[in-house]
Amino acid sequence: MIRPRPGSWDAVRPPRGYRVVLLTAGNDHPTTTLVTAVKQWANAEHVRLETVGVTEPHRFVDGIGEAMDRRPDLVICAGNALVDALALVTASHLDQQFLVVGAQLPEPTVNVTAAIWRGASSRGPEVPNTALSFAPDAFTPEHAGAAIRAGVASVLNDLTGIVIWLD
Repeated sequence: MIRPRPGSWDAVRPPRGYRVVLLTAGNDHPTTTLVTAVKQWANAEHVRLETVGVTEPHRFVDGIGEAMDRRPDLVICAGNALVDALALVTASHLDQQFLVVGAQLPEPTVNVTAAIWRGASSRGPEVPNTALSFAPDAFTPEHAGAAIRAGVASVLNDLTGIVIWLD
């Protein structure tokens, strides 16, 4: 886990033609806040963004596969419901970079980076959540925007497989 200085990621920009797939599960407040922040970031940075949305838990693994099939530079994951499926799939696809925002995998691999903060550090449905690890009100546009920028900066600088703690 690293704790970067606030704003240390502000000058990091993705290269021209950078391709991102936003993988999302759910339409609850935390997820929609993250989705909005990703779309705003992608628009501001002129990133080519595609979205794969899955709503049924039995389709989460298929959704991850669909996101990878699009061959993006990065898959950004929004929705802590995806954590268990990501833990199942990502270790077998080390050539694909993933950024999990507002949650983290219990056992991340070198290709999975997480950006979290107090109230947005869930390890998925299989690990019991507390108010410190998952609090819907902790998902603010400011936290989500900072987490995306910090997480993408980390991936672009080859600092992957880590948890970035923002607060």
